[in-house]
Amino acid sequence: MAEFFVSLRDSVFGMFSYGFMVRALVGGLLISLCSALLGVSLVLKRYSMIGDGLSHVSFGAMAVAMAAGLAPLQFAIPIVVLAAFLLLRLNENSRVRGDSAVALVSTSALAIGVAAISSSTGVNTDVYSYMFGSLLGMSKSDVLLCVVFSAIILVMFVLFYNRIFAVTFDENFTRATGTNAGLYDMVIAVLTAVTIVLGMRMMGAMLISSLIIFPVLSALQLCRSYRSVVLVSAALSGVCFFAGIWISYHFDDPYSIPPGAGIVLINLLVFLLFSAVSFVRRHKKSVSGQKAGG
Repeated sequence: MAEFFVSLRDSVFGMFSYGFMVRALVGGLLISLCSALLGVSLVLKRYSMIGDGLSHVSFGAMAVAMAAGLAPLQFAIPIVVLAAFLLLRLNENSRVRGDSAVALVSTSALAIGVAAISSSTGVNTDVYSYMFGSLLGMSKSDVLLCVVFSAIILVMFVLFYNRIFAVTFDENFTRATGTNAGLYDMVIAVLTAVTIVLGMRMMGAMLISSLIIFPVLSALQLCRSYRSVVLVSAALSGVCFFAGIWISYHFDDPYSIPPGAGIVLINLLVFLLFSAVSFVRRHKKSVSGQKAGG
């Protein structure tokens, strides 16, 4: 057992000897934290599929940027923010609403991205990394963007915490009090769009939405207050990200696991564990109630 922990310690500290791993950990932890915080409102408002739709838009924008020889992140951020505006407008003022609106926008963007790549360079390793993530994807400029935008997202979340809480739980009442609920819905959507673009290099378009959904669903199994869900989901997101990155680093060729897949698998295990604990707790309460009633 002692040898196992020594090996584990050496493996963990060994990750920090590589510059690309340090960049991945710094950028990824910030993205995970922002995703979890924003994910609480998205999941509770049943807007979580917007994250999945925006990830496809992000891939399409980055593919077009690569085909045109532009900087992918700088090009994709405004495009995905505009897509967030479009999705909310479709959801509020159109006959195409909800999941249909998300599917319409996401599949169109994905098709545009694939067409752009296929007509220029073809499907190559760079495209694969955008689809499924890569540890080597985070450059120094990407990490700098992550730090700057993550700081902005965290500050805005703290400043508007009470408003976001109100809009999340009772939007109609919030509107009745004179608050512009649509504005705060838009703030959440825009911050989500930026977070998804920043996280795509690490997680990939197919898996980035898991950072928004899984930690929140796990926290909801055991937590009952909004604040506790926010705190627990943020902590779980960071822990699961680190564990997933370690798996991707530790199980190198020929058993290499993409970082996005490793992170999602860890999140899935945590969700199943929390669900099992929640089931046991409910069962015990049910048995106790039956005994008390009898």
